[in-house]
Amino acid sequence: MAASAEYLDFIKEQLSGFGPVTVRRMFGGAGIFRDGLMFALIADETLYLKADDASQKEFEALSLSPFTYGKGGKRTVMSYWRAPEACLDDGDEMTGWARKAFAAALRAQKPAKSAERKPVRRRRSD
Repeated sequence: MAASAEYLDFIKEQLSGFGPVTVRRMFGGAGIFRDGLMFALIADETLYLKADDASQKEFEALSLSPFTYGKGGKRTVMSYWRAPEACLDDGDEMTGWARKAFAAALRAQKPAKSAERKPVRRRRSD
């Protein structure tokens, strides 16, 4: 799952129209984040973008595949799909797809736990 520094720099450059992103190396690949939220990943010099029910059909229509990995004899499919080749050639195309991926990542966020505490039950003193 290695990702070269050159490829990471290239992807960051292609994403420059989308806004500031950060790249963190993870498990030999890398996660791509905006505002602390991961919306893409890189594995084996391949870019994958976050998808969900609202956007997955667009990836399927282009015959793109999801990111999978094997562990313990099992294959796991993740909600990241291979980016269209056009993203690697056209910054505007990359920006459009990055926006879709970021929107999917936002929708997938779990709501923050409430800071409110449950009321404390007091024992009655007899």
